[in-house]
Amino acid sequence: MAVYAIGDVQGCFDELQALLELIRFDPDKDRVWFAGDLVNRGPKSLQTLRFIRDLGDSAVSVLGNHDLHLIAAAHGHLLSNDDHTLDAILTAPDCDELIDWLRQQPLLHHDEALGFTMIHAGLPPQWDLPLAQQCAREVEAVLRSDNLSTFIPHMYGNKPKRWSSELLGWKRLRFIINCFTRLRFCDADGRLKLKYKGAPGSQPAEYRPWFELPERRSRDLKIVFGHWSTLGPRTDAGIYPLDTACLWGGELTALRIDSTPQWFTLPCAGEQVPG
Repeated sequence: MAVYAIGDVQGCFDELQALLELIRFDPDKDRVWFAGDLVNRGPKSLQTLRFIRDLGDSAVSVLGNHDLHLIAAAHGHLLSNDDHTLDAILTAPDCDELIDWLRQQPLLHHDEALGFTMIHAGLPPQWDLPLAQQCAREVEAVLRSDNLSTFIPHMYGNKPKRWSSELLGWKRLRFIINCFTRLRFCDADGRLKLKYKGAPGSQPAEYRPWFELPERRSRDLKIVFGHWSTLGPRTDAGIYPLDTACLWGGELTALRIDSTPQWFTLPCAGEQVPG
């Protein structure tokens, strides 16, 4: 059995099929992890979501910010009038079933046997694995509950910026979601700088990529993640970035993780132009 982790698909269904063919993925014996952002902006979000859902136990996916956006839109909180790539899902006869399936997906997946942890974006320096798992479960419980519609209006925002065990209520849940689905840069004390989206070097000097902080309590983990299409190749120990900008004309990437890590990339024509 082979296990692969794949970066942000974002509705690029044809490219996903080509990548799976390239790695000779067999759902009867292999497993595939998806690092979130299954949908939005690409041309075939509906086909992508159905396909990954139908893989059943052969697939694991964590939630990304675009997946949460779809859940919010399905519950009446569409944030932008130009999110037409979600229309096919929102008007599909099986929309409710797809959204219910998406709501069941985790924010963090850890496989003790393989020694890999998967998230979509990042972890603040104060979190070790047990705390990250606890925080993920707190948000997952709300996403799967009857309280979801009440929570969604409180889900968006850039504050609080720093973790504290004393955070409560919507502020605590918002901080957790921001880390798992939006984080790129923070300072040495773990204050999030969420508005900076460029490559390392484009941010103010006091901020660094979340995984470069020397006091990061998750530094002993092997982490696969997506979200950061401008990050570029990295050789940091234990860091495996998977978002290689398929949507923007880069590549769609798979990493084999059940043996010596092996990278596979598929060049993509690009469905959108950056900016």
